[in-house]
Amino acid sequence: MGIPSDDVVVFQKAKRPGEASVITVNCPDKTGLGCDICRIILDFGLSIRKADFSTDGIWCYVVLWVVPHSTSTTVKWSNLENQLLSVCPSCSVPYYFYPQTTCSSPPSVYLLKFLCSDRNGLLNDVTEILSDLELSIQRVKVTTTPDDRVLDLFFITDNLDLLHTKERQDKTLKQLQAVLGESCTSCELQLVGPEYDPHHGIPSLSPVVAEELFRCELLDKEIRSQALSPDMTKLKNANVTIDNSLSPAHTLLQIHCADHKGLLYDIMRTLKDSNIKIAYGRFSPTTKGYRDLDLFIQQKDGKKIQDPEEQSALCLSLKVEMLHPLRVIIANRGPDTELLVANPVELSGKGRPLVFYDVTLALKALRICIFSAEIGRISASDREWEVYSFLLEENSKFQLSNMVAKNQIVDRVRRTLMGW
Repeated sequence: MGIPSDDVVVFQKAKRPGEASVITVNCPDKTGLGCDICRIILDFGLSIRKADFSTDGIWCYVVLWVVPHSTSTTVKWSNLENQLLSVCPSCSVPYYFYPQTTCSSPPSVYLLKFLCSDRNGLLNDVTEILSDLELSIQRVKVTTTPDDRVLDLFFITDNLDLLHTKERQDKTLKQLQAVLGESCTSCELQLVGPEYDPHHGIPSLSPVVAEELFRCELLDKEIRSQALSPDMTKLKNANVTIDNSLSPAHTLLQIHCADHKGLLYDIMRTLKDSNIKIAYGRFSPTTKGYRDLDLFIQQKDGKKIQDPEEQSALCLSLKVEMLHPLRVIIANRGPDTELLVANPVELSGKGRPLVFYDVTLALKALRICIFSAEIGRISASDREWEVYSFLLEENSKFQLSNMVAKNQIVDRVRRTLMGW
């Protein structure tokens, strides 16, 4: 028998500030479900304090203790429930009829276009509104005109799938015009045509810059602007071990590493893309800035990971994701200074949530204006990446020709992305 949808996702909301809310998900299992759940939790501005999950291969039970990343975060619980339900296999039919793969049409993409006066923090303010409205940014093209006005093109999708309605469009435009102010002379929203390319790439990325941005090796000494500041070198202390002696049917994967925002998502994403199934897992609370994760896993065929080469490849993939889950560098593009941020795209095609928001938030805090910005996708190192490009403008505090200033920008952006 199926179970009522009211019992699939259950919330036990925190009664006092600082306490964790408890999210329980109880539904049929599928490979990658943990990744999908963690991505939604990250997208809603929540941090996972601890987690337990178990499955018998048919049915799974997940418990997450979550808190907001920021005290200003307001959780829309009903929308969160709907998003979690959307990734859970159907519970309205008996589980033994449930197919392990489902096909869904891609969401409709809309073009949001506006023209207004430029100011510090404008992109972050717009991104915050879109996030609050549960509109996901797929691509961005931002251009500053000679008269200090900006023409912004946001290609967006609607998590609520209601942007085709006049009411939803009017609400979106009204909230945007409120934050843009009287300087906004144009604000339009329309459905894009078939000419839209979801795999649009970033232009003019030189081979040298691409090699630095997408380098996958774990070097003893990181070089150039990808280097970690001294107090961030704890990222290199990640320890990943595999043990086949404790279970007759499963491989034990143990991870000890520095904590960062979206850590569990990064781990689950790597396992999902490696076709690894999780039978049981425990994500422990932070201890002195570090996390421990114990997972009993199997390969797609239901067997242990016995091959030493496969074990090493999985451990290396996890270590790379924990050292550089997001790549941040500053490079020169002709006379301009370009900030580049990249993150891996899931094999399903989904990018990492809130990257554009976090980068623009960091630049806003540094009072650095953005001359132009763009989001695109590039294939490199045998995977697809989402790349964020920002051409920066100098201010009195940050002379962009100064290497110290550049390193400060990279460090601030990376810290904001990592939640430190």
